[in-house]
Amino acid sequence: MDSKTRENLGVSAYHRLKNDIIRNVYKPGEKLLMSRLKERYDLGVGPLREALSQLVAERLVVAISQRGFRVAPMSLAELNDIYDARAQIEGLLLRLSIERGDDSWEADILARAHTLSKVVKVNSSEELLEVWDTRHQAFHSAIVSGCRSPHLLQIRDSLFDQVERYRHLWLRETVLSEEALARKHQEHTELVEVILARDIERATRMMRDHLMTPVPIITEAMRQQGLA
Repeated sequence: MDSKTRENLGVSAYHRLKNDIIRNVYKPGEKLLMSRLKERYDLGVGPLREALSQLVAERLVVAISQRGFRVAPMSLAELNDIYDARAQIEGLLLRLSIERGDDSWEADILARAHTLSKVVKVNSSEELLEVWDTRHQAFHSAIVSGCRSPHLLQIRDSLFDQVERYRHLWLRETVLSEEALARKHQEHTELVEVILARDIERATRMMRDHLMTPVPIITEAMRQQGLA
């Protein structure tokens, strides 16, 4: 097997395993048995270990000294800390984007907002979750892209990776509810108006409030599922 093939297998293992952890196929604290992983993903030990090591770096998996790997635990303390950190960094990036963003930045926000607001005809609830979330992420990424700081955006990406398990709980409660989805659409519309008006103080305050709204929803979902 050449190095390119090994690399592709490692990437595939990483994405598939990460997706299963985010979707709670493996429970917080569950031991990730190599025999089970090999059977589920039809891959060898090498690619799986590469994937697990990458997920350790993203804090989705915990390495146990000489004893393998476990899914990282979830907690209300971590939930609140990650969401607060995301709201803080997003506020900073939004402030910089309003200061530095040009006409093309504004146009991209409007285009992404329009795409997100369109009614999507899909075949299943899982497809709806995936399509809406992809467009939602693109919308928020367009907003902060005007900051023109690759290093700050990298920090943002790292926080996003760590919050994905919690976000998935929120997505299921929001995207599959017409009422909740309508509220998010209204929040997005108001955000765009304030951002394009270049009202930094109001925009950053609204963005923080917007990013923190999932916390009580996730908290309740965690309690119902015995995760808190």
